[in-house]
Amino acid sequence: MPEPEDFKTWNTTIKNYCTSSKHQEAFSLFISLRRTNSPSRDYEFRPDHQTFAALLKSCAAISAIALGRSFHGFGVKIGHYNELNQVLCKGLMNIYAKCGDLNDAQKMFDDMSQRDDPVTWNILLSGYAGLRTRDHYTDLKNLLYEMHICKEETKPNEITVAIVLPVCARVRDLRSGKSIHAYVIKSGLVSQTLVGNSLVSMYAKCGFAHNDGFLVFSLISCKDVVSWNSMISGYIENGFLSDSFKLFRQMLKGLTMPNYATIASILPVCAFVEHDRSYFYGKEIHCYVLRRFELAEEVSVCNSLVSFYSRIGRLEEAEMVFRRMKSRDLVSWNAIIAGYASNGGGLQKALDLFHELVLTKLVKPDSVTLISVLPACAQLQNLKEGQKIHEYVLRDPELRKDTAIGNALISFYSKFNEIEAAFRTFMMIPTKDLISWNSVLDAYAENGFGIQLVGLLHQMFNEGVRPDSITILTVLRVCVAASSAEKIKEVHGFSVRSGLLLNDLEPTVGNALLDAYSKCENMEYAIKTFESLLGKRNLITNNAMISGYVNHGSGENAEMIFNKISQKDLTTWNLMVRFHAENNYPDQAINLFHELQREVKPDMLSIMSFLPVCACLASLRFVKQCHGYVIRSCFEDVRLNGALLDVYSKCGNIMSAYKLFEMSPQKDLVLFTAMVGGFAMHGMGDEALQVFYEMLNSGIKPDHIIITAALSACSHAGLIDQGWKIFESIKRIHGIEPTMENYACLVDLLARGGRLRDAYNFVIGMPFEANANIWGTLLGACRKQHDLELGRVVADRLFEVEANNIGNYVVMSNIYAANAKWDGVKEVRRLMKDRDLRKPAGCSWIEVEKRRHVFVAADTSHPERTFIYSTLCVLDQQIKEPFCV
Repeated sequence: MPEPEDFKTWNTTIKNYCTSSKHQEAFSLFISLRRTNSPSRDYEFRPDHQTFAALLKSCAAISAIALGRSFHGFGVKIGHYNELNQVLCKGLMNIYAKCGDLNDAQKMFDDMSQRDDPVTWNILLSGYAGLRTRDHYTDLKNLLYEMHICKEETKPNEITVAIVLPVCARVRDLRSGKSIHAYVIKSGLVSQTLVGNSLVSMYAKCGFAHNDGFLVFSLISCKDVVSWNSMISGYIENGFLSDSFKLFRQMLKGLTMPNYATIASILPVCAFVEHDRSYFYGKEIHCYVLRRFELAEEVSVCNSLVSFYSRIGRLEEAEMVFRRMKSRDLVSWNAIIAGYASNGGGLQKALDLFHELVLTKLVKPDSVTLISVLPACAQLQNLKEGQKIHEYVLRDPELRKDTAIGNALISFYSKFNEIEAAFRTFMMIPTKDLISWNSVLDAYAENGFGIQLVGLLHQMFNEGVRPDSITILTVLRVCVAASSAEKIKEVHGFSVRSGLLLNDLEPTVGNALLDAYSKCENMEYAIKTFESLLGKRNLITNNAMISGYVNHGSGENAEMIFNKISQKDLTTWNLMVRFHAENNYPDQAINLFHELQREVKPDMLSIMSFLPVCACLASLRFVKQCHGYVIRSCFEDVRLNGALLDVYSKCGNIMSAYKLFEMSPQKDLVLFTAMVGGFAMHGMGDEALQVFYEMLNSGIKPDHIIITAALSACSHAGLIDQGWKIFESIKRIHGIEPTMENYACLVDLLARGGRLRDAYNFVIGMPFEANANIWGTLLGACRKQHDLELGRVVADRLFEVEANNIGNYVVMSNIYAANAKWDGVKEVRRLMKDRDLRKPAGCSWIEVEKRRHVFVAADTSHPERTFIYSTLCVLDQQIKEPFCV
């Protein structure tokens, strides 16, 4: 275009650029025209008022406050403001308000001679609304009050209400919101769509969506899509999910069509209903989206669909939606990566998608991406992949500054016991938050670095970082690991002084303190803590107290709490079943387990708690029922298999135990130990040693327990040479010191093999004093072999070690009786009488046709005693008769 003498063309061009949002072009053209001005020319470009106002709007649109100030000076210079042009003043005020410079905006407002236009007030109100401090909120309310009482005709309008109400919602100021609502009703603005939408949103944010919010919504005469979206999202925010679905259905039946925001709000709700229905609802919404082309092409809608399918575990459908998207943003990638990362079977796929994202170079991973991928690397035990991600972060200046990524890396390294790497990462975080400190403290606690944790905790205090409840929980874990009740008291004191105990709505810290005291065997303080939580107690509190009582054998106290509380979960039931099972109350344990089945579904811990009852009663029927339940419930746990195998052995069904052993896909040390012990219990020494050597060949290192089981198997089967060989290998091959139990097994092996003198000499030559178990084993062997002389020597040593065990005296009495030394029998019985030792009545039981029959010595209460005793007499007679071929 030639340089025109008439400026109308240039003014029109600049205004067109501004209204078309081509702000840079407008500014460039204006500056170019001003630069062409020179003294040699007989014209100078001067923008008119409309062009100047358009340029000011462009400055506000791109928040160019420096350029706006330049225009302010230029306007004063060329005399626009001498003409008191209200439009230009409002334009400048708008720039200052939108850019957060409220001092200059307020000055412009104060200098204006006329404020009869609500737009002027609304501009300044919007500036205060954009700032989030409490002081500015007070200024906002004061300005609104001034506008309301202004003598001029200016009164708050629907725009004013729409500016102020979101701020009331943000600070949860329901009282001010209701005052504005009252003004709206009096001024007749209640039917205005914009006002109604703002009121609905305000009531929803303040937690009153269901009553006041819905009432306002129903009074809006012309509901637009924003009205429906505000009400639906309000229901969702307040937890009324079924009401949000009903309203969405109602919307579909009306004239207002859902937009992308409606779909993005309602889809996440589908994931929180029952699993089968959630997929059905989500699929229906997906079909609706596909019928509307503009929604199907909307990236935010597709992202919501990907997130929905990922949350309900339908990862194939999620990836199908993801792959069909014509354009993807970072939210799309984050949604699909997070979906696979949160699913145990899709961890590798999450890493593959991350690599694909990096290779596309269209969008760059952010903190959300990396925080999703790093835990997947940890779960896959892939340290190198996590280190590569760390290298990627270090190469990017923005990611390197991100505190959340640094926190995730600390957590990642701690999972691999890489404490030095975790600490280096912590030190490199430029802006550490409380999560950073908690992450590195947790890393130290998880890996047993208690001393380093204390040092870091002091550093945390020195830097002025105030611990929260997470910090306290971490420190308490270290105190429990060190069994330091005194340190727990220090933590308790700090929690009281800092208000953490009082400020907790849920007694998280209180529960942790209670649990820590009970684990450190300080029940006095555990009880005091429990009492201090009166009025705040929850299920976890009660479970912690019950657990403390159970672990300390205070069954009556545990049962008292159990009977008082109305809310019980599986943990509560398991604790009580375990207590009765471990303390020889089988009947109570059975009754409780039946109640548990009526209330909740038993888990693996329930079965493991109940299995000792099966062993105590030698009830093969109960064992099979437990095993059947385990199979039906698809429980796959090597510890549970080991417990079942052990109980099968104790109930006399060694073949079922061996079948279970053979069928177990994973065999660990516990399972091998249970099988060796089972064979040993049944006198099957060769089979026990075969399993033992199978374990050694598989590369599993033995411990004292399985070695004891193998030695016991040799003892029961008379395999003296094999037993000696195993005993000698304990230190020479496996590098562990033999325990007292190992020595006791070898003594028993020699004694059972008739080598009493060798056994005695072995005991005398042990590197430590023999205990009652070893001397008792040797005394029992003396009784079997009628060795009175050695028996006297062993009995003297045994009575010194264990003077109050009546069984030892009975054995020695039997040795004297077998050798017709009645004086010795009399002497032993005198000792028993002097020490007031009484032999408990013998007891046995047997299960026949699902009924348990108990027999106590000298008890004749059984209803079929006549038949039982006559049968026993016949059997006794047959045993005594000579055997003839």
